[in-house]
Amino acid sequence: MILHRLGAAWLAAALTATVSPVCEAQYSTDWIANTYGTNATHVGNVARSMWVAPEGVVYTSSMWDENEGGVAIYQNGQSLGSIGGHGDFQGGAITGNATSLFVAMQYNAAYGSGNVGRYNRTSGARDLLIPVSADTTEKLADVITGLATSGSLLYVSDFPGNRVRVYTTDGAWQRDIGVAAPGALTLDASGNLWVAQKSAGAVLEFGAGGQLLNTIQLASTARPSSLYFDSQTSQLMIGDSGPDMNIKTFSVAGTPSQTGTFGVLGGYLDTTTGIKGQVGDKRFTRVVGIGKDAAGTLYVLNNPWGGSWDLGRNGGTDLQAYDGTGALRWKLQSLNFEGNAAPDPATDGALFYGGMNLYSGTAGGTFVANTIDPITYPSDPRINLADTARGEHFAQVASVGGKRILVAAGQNPDTFYFFHFNAASGYIAIPDYTLPGTAFNTSAPVRNGFCLDSKGDLWAGIDKTNVISHYPLTGFDSTGKPLWGAAVTTPIPATISRLTRIVYLPESDTMILTGEDASITDWTAVGTRVEVYHGWLAGNTSAPDPVITLTSANPKSIAAAGNYLFVGYVHTVPNIDAFNLTTGALDTTLVNSNSNAVYVGNDVDSMYGLRAYLRSTGEYVVTKDNYNAASAVVYRWTPAVAGAATANATVSPFSAK
Repeated sequence: MILHRLGAAWLAAALTATVSPVCEAQYSTDWIANTYGTNATHVGNVARSMWVAPEGVVYTSSMWDENEGGVAIYQNGQSLGSIGGHGDFQGGAITGNATSLFVAMQYNAAYGSGNVGRYNRTSGARDLLIPVSADTTEKLADVITGLATSGSLLYVSDFPGNRVRVYTTDGAWQRDIGVAAPGALTLDASGNLWVAQKSAGAVLEFGAGGQLLNTIQLASTARPSSLYFDSQTSQLMIGDSGPDMNIKTFSVAGTPSQTGTFGVLGGYLDTTTGIKGQVGDKRFTRVVGIGKDAAGTLYVLNNPWGGSWDLGRNGGTDLQAYDGTGALRWKLQSLNFEGNAAPDPATDGALFYGGMNLYSGTAGGTFVANTIDPITYPSDPRINLADTARGEHFAQVASVGGKRILVAAGQNPDTFYFFHFNAASGYIAIPDYTLPGTAFNTSAPVRNGFCLDSKGDLWAGIDKTNVISHYPLTGFDSTGKPLWGAAVTTPIPATISRLTRIVYLPESDTMILTGEDASITDWTAVGTRVEVYHGWLAGNTSAPDPVITLTSANPKSIAAAGNYLFVGYVHTVPNIDAFNLTTGALDTTLVNSNSNAVYVGNDVDSMYGLRAYLRSTGEYVVTKDNYNAASAVVYRWTPAVAGAATANATVSPFSAK
């Protein structure tokens, strides 16, 4: 994983040096996809497990959080800081007691995988490392899948070892309990151990001596992903990540029997209380953590669907707190580790699509929907563990005749995934094609630029072809699935040594091509040369005007709309430069208009991390990925003399097309 950290003092100095009063007056800076927009208070990245202390302090564990420790701490809807390093933990299991936290550790060259770290809750320091599993080489999947404490004992699920291991809280091994593929753990008031078998849809009860007492066999489709014994009600709570997407409660006095549920049946996929895909109160996704405090507040940690083999780039964090009546008290949410926010043209930029999630609003925005349906589309590439891309969190979106097209890709992609929407599926993005793929008659990677334009046409620089391939949108089938014609190819202009990006603006028939010196091998970089062709489809494929030379170091991502090209940089500054497509002049630089009240991160470390849209009002909406604070930065800018604005049809926030 790439490290992006830069010194805070250096960043503050860079921001101070680059912001001018003129620029500050021209645009506003906002953020979405995280409840909080500052570095110190941001909601942590991809929390996949949780433990709640009696006083209401919530601890979550993540595989990676760029700018804080992997164990995030919250209380009353606010961040209290973090524990550990930003890449210390695996994220899949955490528990605690009055003095300590016990957390599944990430693979480390010094001790491998399959270890549990004990951390002092007061100092945050690790004071013990407990080797648990014989599997010490796993770098991606969870080895430790459950943790629980009772008195002086610590219980640990060793998934590949097919056992629950019992230690003292000081790390002395006591015994093993054989369990096939053990997962989440909890202990009841009698000291009996409950073990989830996620894939089997079962929860097993073991006595203090390790003897099997009872088995709760849920539906064959159920996936018990979290457990909690509620001592206040003497009920066992089972978080189900199967199609029910809810919490099931059981009486465990004698033979276990189900007593009720908490949450909407079907969760975010339910269509009786909302639109399919819509998240919200009790519309759960993957319930990966359940806990209560002494006051009776119930905490539910959801992990929205998304993410491939890289567990640090998952669906995000969605932590909800409910009072004793079941009413929502507060929620904390964050984006995946690194992803963009593409303004939705069907709503004139009111909604923002990531590769997996949908957001709206300002000052943190509202988490509208998770666009993945793992039940109907289990082979969706965005959740395919065999997929080699590093999390398809980067979106491009078009709306043609009221029908949306979504393209999702990874951080530095050479493969692009296509999706469509229809009324029956609501917010769910339906998987269609892959480029490269048979639908586009190519198996070569796309390493010389890709663009989904506003009319739905595709433009691709397919590796080693020396041409720009233009796939015209020919229409949609009866389900809303887009259809493209065969590629029309145009030679790459001779003035481009090596093509790196393609952006086409159909409203003005403007093509923007970027290039790098052919001797430079980093195909993910933009390069320093930008050629602007006015009238590309009209026949001007050889006379660029203007030609822009990028002089700031390390241009990484570009986006364009209206009469402006926006450029972001990596390993340098968070600045977004706006170049006039008529004159080639640098008209403004977007950094931060809010005196750093919104944290804008370090840079843009992704090929398609910038998105831009020109609203019907003449306002440009420019978004930037912010892996530092698990969010997306939103700039809203109206130039003093606006470029030719093209009216965009405004529809309701959701159009079931």
